[in-house]
Amino acid sequence: MTSTVTYSGDLRTLATHLQSSSTFETDAPTDNQGKGERFSPTDLIGTALAACMVTTMAIRARELESRLRGCSTETEKIMTSAPRKIGTIRITFHWPEGAHFSQEEKQKLEEIAWSCPVKESIHPAIQLDVNFNWKS
Repeated sequence: MTSTVTYSGDLRTLATHLQSSSTFETDAPTDNQGKGERFSPTDLIGTALAACMVTTMAIRARELESRLRGCSTETEKIMTSAPRKIGTIRITFHWPEGAHFSQEEKQKLEEIAWSCPVKESIHPAIQLDVNFNWKS
């Protein structure tokens, strides 16, 4: 077993990772009766995709890890209605100041990102808009 999720009331849950005992709360989003004070369950899908892309890059491109340190992403999840579901996930990468990558390294990192396990698990009907934001 990986985790437990307990309903706390007031449209919130508490998720516990069993191996480490780390926890986080979720909240329903403001556009769906919640307070929007925590990640919503659907926020976690986009966030998991960004985290998986970065982590998989670091795993499979170990020789670039020092230049990847400090890489960050911005993630936007866009919902559709009827039915209410995730329609688009937008991710923008931001590379550490002074980190330079050759064209070959950029291509390798993009290929790695697009093959991460979370991306491979996302339904193809969800549009993925990823901007790797390479400078020069």
